[in-house]
Amino acid sequence: MSMATIYKIVPRALWQAAEAAGIFTGAPVDVADGFIHFSTAAQLRETAAKHFAGQDDLLLVAIDGEALGAALKYEVSRGGALFPHLYGDLPLSAVRWAKPLPLGPDGMHQFAEMAE
Repeated sequence: MSMATIYKIVPRALWQAAEAAGIFTGAPVDVADGFIHFSTAAQLRETAAKHFAGQDDLLLVAIDGEALGAALKYEVSRGGALFPHLYGDLPLSAVRWAKPLPLGPDGMHQFAEMAE
């Protein structure tokens, strides 16, 4: 399984706190589960609809999965699909970019072009 680019949807305030701290330790659900949840590009829209429906002021963060090494594992989750999970903190050096993830007029999140 390719680990090139994986994605995290995160509230802007939580991401700003991570940037100030120099590391992302996860959202409350990540801390509770013992790993940081990520999605592949193909999984993003369903993740946004299921876990972030109607939420505004979110960021879409692109991460270099290969930079995470053995701490990144693809595990069976929703619908039997393999989802990327990071067992450890996310070093900001692995972040490729962070972009706003706005809600459109239809109430669905609007994913801009996700260039590598």
